Amino acid sequence: MVTTVVRQLKQISTRFSIAVHALSLIATNPAECTGDYIAGSVNTNPVVIRRIIGMLKKAGLVDVRPGVGGASLRQDPERITLLDVYRAVNAAEDDHLFRIHENSNIDCPVGQNIENVLRTELEQAQALMEQRLAQTSIAQLLAKFAR
Repeated sequence: MVTTVVRQLKQISTRFSIAVHALSLIATNPAECTGDYIAGSVNTNPVVIRRIIGMLKKAGLVDVRPGVGGASLRQDPERITLLDVYRAVNAAEDDHLFRIHENSNIDCPVGQNIENVLRTELEQAQALMEQRLAQTSIAQLLAKFAR
């Protein structure tokens, strides 16, 4: 009998959706966008927002005002893609959306080949997702919010 342990695939971190939310707020109302304001809209702790804003700053997507606080976009919303945000906040563990379970039984014909067989499929799926994210800008999302 062959027993294989399968780990659940991890979801993309919520840092991604929170970062998109924050960038959308900053784009629509930069004067008001303190960490507390963003945290109130996201309905989360301001510490979470500060951490994500720090990641966005490090990626060159936002500037943070010292003292009174607040943030502004460093680029036009038309130029910031969802892929930029995804990469800025390390939304997938080790830059891999999918992980393959480890330690399969090498005496099993499936177990000894599953990693090689799945790797290409999963890499292609991630590439397609990233291509799609690259096609959508923060400005495009903002246009949908106005509807």
